[in-house]
Amino acid sequence: MSADLIVTAKSVITVDKAMSRAEAVAIDSSTGKITAVGALTDLQKSAPEAKVQNLGDSVILPGFVDAHNHPVMSGIVCMEPSFWIAPYVGFPSYDDVKKLFVKANAEQPAGAALMFQGLDRSLQGVGELSNTDLDEFFPDRPVVVADNSGHEIYFNTAVITSLGWADNKPPADPEGSRFGRNADGTSNGRAYEVGAMLAVAGKIMAEAVPHPLLSAAKWLRTMAANGVTMTSEHTYQSSMQKALIGLTMVPAAPIRISLYHMSTEADCGAAFASPVPDSMLKKNGIKLWADGSPWVGTIASTISYLDNPTVVNAGITPGTHGEEMMNYSRAQIDAIIDAHGGDGHQFAFHCNGDIALDIVLDAFEYGLNKFNLVGTDHRWRVEHVGAARADQFARAASLGVGISMSPFQFIYWGDILDGTLFDSEVGAQWQRVGDAVKSGAVVSFHNDGSVSPSIPLLNLKSTVTRLTPSGKLHGPEQKISLDDALRAQTINGAFHLKRDDEAGSIEVGKFADFVILDTDPYAVDPAHIDKIKVQGTWLAGKPVDGDAYLAQIEAIDPSEHKDLHAVAISKPHKC
Repeated sequence: MSADLIVTAKSVITVDKAMSRAEAVAIDSSTGKITAVGALTDLQKSAPEAKVQNLGDSVILPGFVDAHNHPVMSGIVCMEPSFWIAPYVGFPSYDDVKKLFVKANAEQPAGAALMFQGLDRSLQGVGELSNTDLDEFFPDRPVVVADNSGHEIYFNTAVITSLGWADNKPPADPEGSRFGRNADGTSNGRAYEVGAMLAVAGKIMAEAVPHPLLSAAKWLRTMAANGVTMTSEHTYQSSMQKALIGLTMVPAAPIRISLYHMSTEADCGAAFASPVPDSMLKKNGIKLWADGSPWVGTIASTISYLDNPTVVNAGITPGTHGEEMMNYSRAQIDAIIDAHGGDGHQFAFHCNGDIALDIVLDAFEYGLNKFNLVGTDHRWRVEHVGAARADQFARAASLGVGISMSPFQFIYWGDILDGTLFDSEVGAQWQRVGDAVKSGAVVSFHNDGSVSPSIPLLNLKSTVTRLTPSGKLHGPEQKISLDDALRAQTINGAFHLKRDDEAGSIEVGKFADFVILDTDPYAVDPAHIDKIKVQGTWLAGKPVDGDAYLAQIEAIDPSEHKDLHAVAISKPHKC
């Protein structure tokens, strides 16, 4: 490789093994890879013809890695023309949501279908909605409101009418899901789990979101604007293949994507063929869900939910929800490992409760021994682990199992986890990042869209300080150093995505994937890290152009992806 561009700034934080600093980075623009890192004068001597681009007082870091996300689904349900109504994107209470309902009904074209995503009953202080609740705001247009848990949707009478249900009575419940019914059998405007939700929302979503590929691209652009250069599609289905190729093959594509195929698909172990280079799009492994969501009481755990209005409004039964919350028996997990554990696939297992994690680690140990993978670079991983114990992290480390953690669970729910959902002894310790790092396991961070926006700098701030946005401190013993937090958001995330040989740090031979910050994160009060501005994101040695990306995707005929809406409802369990 021959450098034709040298980028210099106030400082370059490499996140290499020594967490070293440099003054400049030399890049071969033809490959997008780094040829040298060091002092500007040294790089100029070795590449005298190279153009020098000075970024002034900015600080260069490796691009952030969001190791677990769902960009296709998140874009469709959260980005315009859908309405994102989660509490942490501007709607902290149900009163705020109602104001948006009124505004949207007044401003949107008469009769047009509308889609709202992210009602959070525990944070916004509201119970389940019904068709009559929504009719108050939307008497004449079909409207669907998705619960932030991912397990339930609410819809108005206009939707029931459009579905043509005889006497307003839903059909027989699809397997594994159900429609909400009044005492007389008519619909109450609720549907639970994928089958019923898809039967209701599929038609409405197609009307409300006419260009689903463009919506997915908007999510990726937003991630890139927050400094992310690498992520995953953690609910990959074969029906998404064409869309993901489209999202990554255009010249301005801003993010590298790794795929984790849902274990519920018969072809989950099949090879992935694509005209897009592996450096932009590749299949890594298989995704499984051990248990459900803390926010709807479906985690397999020894801990007990408290009995109060917040818990009840969220539809959670107070008390302990144990192994019965598992989505698989141990025998079923073993069968999946038996089928795919020997072919090089990486397993990624959603676990929130401590019981779920014990069972998964037992199954992993079985599979690693069966296929002689103990001590190898297998990179099997567990996701979220909100209620995990310190000893479980130590066990995961001993098995070589990676830990991909969810700081957003602490950020957005930390105040109610501690003393409202659970006793403080448990709730204050939720997301034990300190224990995870101390265990020696490789720890990464993620945001799991659409559950939360991908804001890596906020992840850094929260894990270094254990402060929630309200300013409250929870579980200070779980603080970690900024060095460890940066690793979790860069090189460790790349490691978990099996891409640390090509990105995640600023080192010779890797892609020149950068995030450009206006301030050195080591030079500010840790409580203000989230105030640092992202000035730009680079992929393969070139600044990302989000507007160009959207223009290129918008030019694609939306009819080529008319069935993409279905995947926005088919994520089995949100965290």
